[in-house]
Amino acid sequence: MDKADKAIQSTHKRLIKILDKEVAWVTAKLERTVGEVTEWQETYEIVTSVPGVGDGVAHTLLGELPELGSLSPRQVAALCGLAPFNKDSGSFKGKRRIKGGRAPIRTMLYMAMMCAIQHNPVMKKFYAKLVAAGKHKKVALTACMRKLVTILNAMVRDGRRWQEA
Repeated sequence: MDKADKAIQSTHKRLIKILDKEVAWVTAKLERTVGEVTEWQETYEIVTSVPGVGDGVAHTLLGELPELGSLSPRQVAALCGLAPFNKDSGSFKGKRRIKGGRAPIRTMLYMAMMCAIQHNPVMKKFYAKLVAAGKHKKVALTACMRKLVTILNAMVRDGRRWQEA
């Protein structure tokens, strides 16, 4: 490794340390803020009781979806951009696609679902069932995302933590 490579490596390590400190600061600030509001703390505890759902998901939902727990399953899916909309016209039947909604929630749920289909037995089983039925993997993942957000909505509405059936 020559001098230039070592200099670049040193710079990258320094930048990573700075970013790690920034992430730690933001995380601490979020935790303090959530801890100050009783309703947010309750929602946070309910949401994080689900296997595969961590701090990032909970904080994003608290910030981007304050209506969580007060919506119907269709409303929460549409608000998150996970409701399929048709492209029909007359006798033409088009494909159903998700669109609209709040993109940060959809992005966060995508990553959360990648984790949940590995660590959450309910989501893992649902995903496997959809793939076995011939659904494309991304379609199955989107269906799992919708299922997760509707489950989270019901859990917050009822004030209940995750329980495997």
